[in-house]
Amino acid sequence: MNHRFIVFEGGEGSGKSTASAAVVERLRSEGVDVVHTREPGGTTAGEAVRGLLHLELAPWAEAFAFLVARAQVVHEVIAPALKRGATVICDRYEASFLAYQGHGRGLDLAVLERANGAATGGLSAGLTVWLDLDPAVGLARKRGEAEAIRIGLETLEFHARVRRGYAAVMGGAA
Repeated sequence: MNHRFIVFEGGEGSGKSTASAAVVERLRSEGVDVVHTREPGGTTAGEAVRGLLHLELAPWAEAFAFLVARAQVVHEVIAPALKRGATVICDRYEASFLAYQGHGRGLDLAVLERANGAATGGLSAGLTVWLDLDPAVGLARKRGEAEAIRIGLETLEFHARVRRGYAAVMGGAA
């Protein structure tokens, strides 16, 4: 766990990107060395995976695609930034993986946790901020957004399972 590694989590349209950008701006205004990244994305390989996620993939193929992006962003961006003493702010990380692929898609949580640990070298966030929002409200906010990956187009019931998954992973109630 690294206390300079902060992750913003939440369902579609919950405001993760807006909130994380505001924190990054505030920290930079105070002279803090901050690296802002996102998942999937943040690297050339991660952005390529993001493009792949516009396709309809089998659940395990989707999970492995997210792991490719995560392994690369940890290797190329997050770990080097932490090593040099920077603070890292990331939109999504391991909690979203467990909420979406485990609870949403129904994949084996223990297998996902082991695979995530391998992909990240065991690197966990020091602080994870979960922005909880009713999935119907979040999906309405995202409607028509060109950037949204296919998972954002799933049913309301899928997103309700994801929300319950976040609650289980984060130890809250939804």
